[in-house]
Amino acid sequence: MSAEYHSSDVEQPAETRRPSRGVYWLPNLFTTGTLFGGFYAIVAAIDGNFKNAGIAIFVAMIADGLDGRVARWTNTQSDFGKEYDSLCDMVAFGLAPAIVVYQWGIERIYDYGKFWGRFGWLACFFYAVAAALRLARFNARAATADKRYFEGLPSPSAAAAVASFIWLVSEFPVTGLPALALAFAITICIGALMVSKFSYWSGKELNMRGRIPWVYAVLIPLIYVLVSLAPVSLFTLFGLYAASAPLHWVWRKLTRKKRPAEAA
Repeated sequence: MSAEYHSSDVEQPAETRRPSRGVYWLPNLFTTGTLFGGFYAIVAAIDGNFKNAGIAIFVAMIADGLDGRVARWTNTQSDFGKEYDSLCDMVAFGLAPAIVVYQWGIERIYDYGKFWGRFGWLACFFYAVAAALRLARFNARAATADKRYFEGLPSPSAAAAVASFIWLVSEFPVTGLPALALAFAITICIGALMVSKFSYWSGKELNMRGRIPWVYAVLIPLIYVLVSLAPVSLFTLFGLYAASAPLHWVWRKLTRKKRPAEAA
């Protein structure tokens, strides 16, 4: 008479074992950190503490960069994690930067008339809409997109550019309509770059376990030095990244016009 047994009684090979439930929730904890960073940035902006608001958005960026990597390292990718990550990104990199800009400039710009006040909140709303469209497009095309490039400015980089600018100007007595209009114009431009078709380098082809070109080895300590000089360096770094794709597009257009002329 054979003894009854269950499949759970047989030791499974290591490669077929499923991670524990706690391991599955580990990437979602980092994703929740992204949500917390965005939420705290909104609260700090409402309280008028724009330095903390800017720092919170960068903390959200770090958490957002870690959740996907942790999921791949632990082999715990899931549809739930993708949807949760997208919703948290919308709060941290869509709503939070828009509200931070709104809170920083809307009270000052209303002094110059209702038109400028409406321009301010419309600029912030446009940024939020652009972030939502950018995230939706990314999710819809993730399976077929070229992993080496992003189509449009990534929402974390867009949020970093806006947040670092507000963090920078909040440390100085910025007054006058031109400065306020510049802040909202930057917000509009960054939002437009998110929904553009410009190609931004993703850096995903770099293999950190393999050999890294010497150029990147030089850039790593340089970036560390720039970040240590925040917020000026942060705005410079992410501002240049945001401008890199349009500038590259212009450069290609100019060089294409020169080549036929030289050939003639």
